[in-house]
Amino acid sequence: MKRIYFFILVFTTCVSVVFGQKDTKAQAILDKTAAAYQKAGGIALTFGGTQKGTLLLKGSCFYLDCAGIKSWFDGKTQWSYAQQNEEVTVSNPSTEELQSVNPYALITSYKTLFNYRYTGTKTRNGKQGQEIVLTPRQKGEIKSITLSISTNYEPIYIGVQLSNGNIQDFNITSYQTHRNLNITNFRFDAKKYPNAEIIDMR
Repeated sequence: MKRIYFFILVFTTCVSVVFGQKDTKAQAILDKTAAAYQKAGGIALTFGGTQKGTLLLKGSCFYLDCAGIKSWFDGKTQWSYAQQNEEVTVSNPSTEELQSVNPYALITSYKTLFNYRYTGTKTRNGKQGQEIVLTPRQKGEIKSITLSISTNYEPIYIGVQLSNGNIQDFNITSYQTHRNLNITNFRFDAKKYPNAEIIDMR
């Protein structure tokens, strides 16, 4: 479950205005990426690499489908459906929990957590992007994050190097903005999962 949430965690880094060790080139790219994200409205993206999946984002809400887990968050309540055992866990995440699973919460909390530097342009999966390496100010599970940003200031690639030496790669294969998403996209619909056991942790 935690590995799935790593993608949300690192994706939001590329839509955050990050402050830390000064690198004006990197900061300019991140600022423009953040501005593009704010104007994008509803976002639908697909990704491959270490894991494959889809992600919907709008404001404080998200929906993630990855590795047999579907998660919905409507700004207050989170539903996590495990396909393997047909269980749905319902919770009202705390502020601390949201910082590890909710893109919206991370947009502001990441402003002081990373140092960053611009490392030039690189082609990944046939797409050229400007790359930025972010390093956490405090030691933890993540050692560094590599972001590749397109000329339209959209994420192309996200690489996460963990402290245990493992690397997780996420290639953004599709990134669609201004999608018509409403609150029902971010809430669990029990009618679609009639056999699911609901575990309410609220």
